[in-house]
Amino acid sequence: MIIIPARIGSSRFPNKILADIDGIPMVVRTALSAQNIDSVCVATDSGEVIDICKSFDINAIITSDKHNSGTDRIYEAAQKLQLHGEDIIINVQADEPFIEQEVIKTIYTLTKSNIKNRDVLINSCYKEISSLVADDPNIVKVVTDKDEMALYFSRSKIPYSRDHFLDQYKAHIGIYGFTMHSLHLFADLPNTILEDIEKLEQLRALYSGYKIAMKKVKTDSFGIDTPEDLERALKIHRL
Repeated sequence: MIIIPARIGSSRFPNKILADIDGIPMVVRTALSAQNIDSVCVATDSGEVIDICKSFDINAIITSDKHNSGTDRIYEAAQKLQLHGEDIIINVQADEPFIEQEVIKTIYTLTKSNIKNRDVLINSCYKEISSLVADDPNIVKVVTDKDEMALYFSRSKIPYSRDHFLDQYKAHIGIYGFTMHSLHLFADLPNTILEDIEKLEQLRALYSGYKIAMKKVKTDSFGIDTPEDLERALKIHRL
């Protein structure tokens, strides 16, 4: 099951998940790009989003407007959908309308491979970017160990290059793979100081001692955080 958290509020780009992309709202376009891989459900706090998804024959479910993170939102949706145990759940962000199907498939495969590994709470991915691109705090950077397990995520440039020779960083792609069991564990974890400081929900898992498995992917997609991001994405994809 692919669940797309779709919070209507956004301080930097109001109602961004409804932004028009070649005649299709952003959240719908994201859902359409994922639906050939597995069943899709949009989890939202907005009746308007529910109605729009239904008009495109996209399954959608209403969730609380009190959630602190998208993953908390998909957990509520997963409960309402009666998912359980080792059911695989992929969290695809609503602001990733150009995410390639191959990337989603990669996370599905990684999640399946870790289904019995109770140390791994989350499965995700990254792409390589230049030092100049990594300067953007809206792009989350990740450092991994030799087994491609995440050591830390940050909006800052990590690792810090003291001698200024590093020109390749790992940019986190905001797609998460869970089982229903691991999603339940994540949702039960308390918020942590690192999550609050960086505003990155995945730090909740690392702070609590769990692992996040990572996989390198090739993608031209990126999260749409501002109107300028959308304009740049439309140029890249020539829409």
